Amino acid sequence: MDIILSTDAIRQPLTGIGRYTSQLARQLAQHPEIGEIWFSHGGKLLPQIPEARHRPAVVTWLRDSFSKYSPLLDAYRKMHSVGKARSIQHVNNALYHGTNYYLPKFAGRSVVTIHDISVFTLPECHRADRVNFLRKEMALALERATAVITVSEFSKREIMAYFNWPAERIFVTPLASAGIFYPRSAPELAPLLNASQLNPGSYCLYVGTLEPRKNLGVLLDAYAGLPLPLRRLYPLVLSGHSGWNSQALHDRIRQAEQEGWLRYLGFVPDARLPALMAGARLFVFPSFYEGFGLPVLEAMSSSVPVICANTASLPEVAGNAAAMFAPQDTDRLAELIAMGLKNEEWRSAATQNGLRQAACFSWEKCTELTLLAYAAALSD
Repeated sequence: MDIILSTDAIRQPLTGIGRYTSQLARQLAQHPEIGEIWFSHGGKLLPQIPEARHRPAVVTWLRDSFSKYSPLLDAYRKMHSVGKARSIQHVNNALYHGTNYYLPKFAGRSVVTIHDISVFTLPECHRADRVNFLRKEMALALERATAVITVSEFSKREIMAYFNWPAERIFVTPLASAGIFYPRSAPELAPLLNASQLNPGSYCLYVGTLEPRKNLGVLLDAYAGLPLPLRRLYPLVLSGHSGWNSQALHDRIRQAEQEGWLRYLGFVPDARLPALMAGARLFVFPSFYEGFGLPVLEAMSSSVPVICANTASLPEVAGNAAAMFAPQDTDRLAELIAMGLKNEEWRSAATQNGLRQAACFSWEKCTELTLLAYAAALSD
């Protein structure tokens, strides 16, 4: 089969969706069932997977500055859509796969990946312009798509219920940890962590955007409830971009840094992230809504014990390998963090169970399930 794969998400900084798109592109490009494959990137159709480049700063500034003006946002959306549609109109015998909620106008068959529908179910957790933009694009994509791909059974159930889509037209393709995440010894990690002024096994880690749905306020409350000597012995390290509506969180972060029990590293690139992950004593992911929750698998693949919330898709991803808590239960989270830092018996079991759980997921499996969705879309 011939495929056009949307690769707009492959850009720096590489998000979870960018990682998904990049891994899927590499798998499809070498798969024997794929005939011709092109990569739809912006208004271009490329014969090779594009490099993950940084978006020009002026583009980000313009987007953020004018995002509150709906007419301008709609004009940009239409201009982008027209340019992409023109770039692919001559290959309408291929199947188009939109990997990031969006489908352009296209005469051929198309499939769209809907990672989650939080802009419909939890709009208060996103900027208003993002909600408006994604709601319009997802509605159009679901009109145009022959089949839908999503990344968890949780998201499939939400799509079925909210949009009344039949189960047989929604295909679940769970994600996987990238090969850069694996166990590393303390001597190997020590020089890699020097840039962050950290030592192997000396910190508790969170990786992800700093935004409301990640539930970081509860994490800070729980950590603040631990004895100060324990917090200073194993400080909480936060890594990720500053997201929407995070000013109050940053105020708390600065206070905790002054008290000596927290470090905020900002966004950590792929060149340093695997070592940061593998060097953690404990990984905590308190998010109360995830379409998948890839950092949980990345931590498990790195031989790091995991604590995560018990909501949305996270139980599917973590299985029985993580300690879980209700996302609003601060006291329980504090208990689990103390256990995760001090209880060597639990830590050893969680590490081994996590490695086994992560091994259940692979990009090869994700690709094979994606091909089933392609075949179904082409056979209708």
